[in-house]
Amino acid sequence: MMYSFYMDISRLKNIQPVLDRFTEEKNAAGLNLLVYKDGQEIGYWQSGFADIEAGREYSRDTIVRLYSMTKPVTAVAAMILIEEGKLDLADELFRYLPEFTNLKICCEKGKEGKPVRASRPILIQDLLNMTSGYTYGAWSEDSPLGEHLTSRLIAELNEDEAEGGENKITTREVAKCLASIPVSFEPGTDYNYGLSADILGAVIEEVSGMLLSDFMRERIFKPLGMNDTAFFVSDEKQPRLAKVYRSVEDWSKGGERHLELFTSCNLGIQYKMNHDPAFESGGAGLCSTIDDYMKFAQMLTNGGELNGFRILQEKTVRYLGEARLNPNLQQRFDMKMPHLAGYSYCNLLRVAAEPGRCNVITQKGEFGWDGWLGPYVSVDLENKLTFVMTMQRCDSGTTTAARRARNIIYSSI
Repeated sequence: MMYSFYMDISRLKNIQPVLDRFTEEKNAAGLNLLVYKDGQEIGYWQSGFADIEAGREYSRDTIVRLYSMTKPVTAVAAMILIEEGKLDLADELFRYLPEFTNLKICCEKGKEGKPVRASRPILIQDLLNMTSGYTYGAWSEDSPLGEHLTSRLIAELNEDEAEGGENKITTREVAKCLASIPVSFEPGTDYNYGLSADILGAVIEEVSGMLLSDFMRERIFKPLGMNDTAFFVSDEKQPRLAKVYRSVEDWSKGGERHLELFTSCNLGIQYKMNHDPAFESGGAGLCSTIDDYMKFAQMLTNGGELNGFRILQEKTVRYLGEARLNPNLQQRFDMKMPHLAGYSYCNLLRVAAEPGRCNVITQKGEFGWDGWLGPYVSVDLENKLTFVMTMQRCDSGTTTAARRARNIIYSSI
């Protein structure tokens, strides 16, 4: 049973100063926030610019690169196939992508490690829970061999998608390349954020017989009316695409911040987003607007349905909010993601497991995720509360603007 609670909307007046301070202090060029309660919009706020050089303000129709907020969409796509009996969480990955049959592992430090046969295969659930052993590359010279090879693959993808790149490495080919790279730990024994969702995208293609973009468009975007969500931005919509900026502290001026334009590819995602990519990244590739992503999030808050179109069954959506890592994996997650204390991670989502341990005000079972450029989503089934924030600042994830805004929102209930 879903409950609804009174909300003191007058308290939301505190949101605009938070956003304005964030942009005034040059933490981001611009950002916006949209909040729904009980299926109704209760507030929209924006601040700053989508394009500083052109003087274009950040607005509701600004198109943003979602990066890791692509992952919840990929999770829903997988759940659609699970509901239809075409995909099984407990199945071995190699049953769908045979190249993963002879999985190798290398836990030794450095590039000279010797891969050996993994003791157990990757399961589909490992992809959804980031327990596959694949990462986002090497963080130091001491990183295991597979992480160095993953960094090399990401560099190849960036070159392939750069301006003038060949744009020829497909989603399926990325999975094949990863299958030849040794994982950094035995699947299912540890947590490490990485390219699991991109492999899952290839699984969705294999099971559905469709490109990932086609499956998402036909099964999610078209039914929900998400007309501005895709793996690239068409020519007529390009003027609405936000620029990306770095927020840089200048310690020669006492830590004063300034914004620098960022125009490089990252994780194989093109900067201009101006062509249909060969690599449709299930972990990072989508663009969208705040209203489009709210339709997706509202569908989840409504138990899988929006405006008469059912995407998932209600029990499946409740499963998303109830799923938890097992205790051993939870301990590893807590160690590696201390900023998400009180949360678990399942189905490519953070899930509030122990609200009293969280560093934000929340509700047990609240779930969502964020992205490299700062977009953020929260879905709360019990309070029927949904909010989406977007921005385009490098190396963001969950920002202080997101935390402060959500504390205002939750303290209004």
